[in-house]
Amino acid sequence: MKIYKAKDYQDMSRKAANIISAQVITKPDCVLGLATGSTPEGMYAQLVEWYKKGDLDFSEVKSVNLDEYRGMTRDNDQSYYYFMHKHLFDHVNIDPANTHLPNGIAEDPQEECIRYENQIKSMGGVDLQLLGMGHNGHIGFNEPGDEFTKMTNCVDLQESTIEANKRFFASADDVPKQAYTMGIGTIMRAKKVLLMVSGEDKAETLAKALCGPITPKVPASVLQLHNDVVVVADEAALSAMK
Repeated sequence: MKIYKAKDYQDMSRKAANIISAQVITKPDCVLGLATGSTPEGMYAQLVEWYKKGDLDFSEVKSVNLDEYRGMTRDNDQSYYYFMHKHLFDHVNIDPANTHLPNGIAEDPQEECIRYENQIKSMGGVDLQLLGMGHNGHIGFNEPGDEFTKMTNCVDLQESTIEANKRFFASADDVPKQAYTMGIGTIMRAKKVLLMVSGEDKAETLAKALCGPITPKVPASVLQLHNDVVVVADEAALSAMK
């Protein structure tokens, strides 16, 4: 595991963008596992800037997203489909046919999980998986529990996650209570993992994830078992590391 300390959010975003751009340059037809949320926004902005300068080419890149809210239509401005188009897809030359997210309005959740898992396998797996981390240590929407999830699944979101996400909605009642997410097993099969973490409010959890026992109570702790993990975090997020 490599840990890069960034001065601040902007520095973290640039360092993470460097790692993703290196992946795209060295393997133009790579499969990127992408994440949403406030943490990677700056990183996506940096990738778009480099693309516009002619430094990056996404024409052969394929992508699969970590997660999507269940029951959320793609035109809803809080859907992760909408987020990805707003922050990346609509600003670079990636082929829309090569971008994949779980279908939030699939009729059968179990069938959708199997479909999405098969989609990832059919692409040869993920070359680089981008992750953020929740305050409770979740990666994707894999919440703390009694065991690590193996494959893409539909999960009930914990109150702490609903609370963290309610700032994006009119009220907590509007926050979806379920989401589709790649499972821990799916994430761990990625050839490389890039974890981005920002802010002092995640410092204690990050220290547990990187240095504490490997436990499904802190889902991100499983990354200690992966053979190629890069952590890019700002000084505040790393402040609890001994």
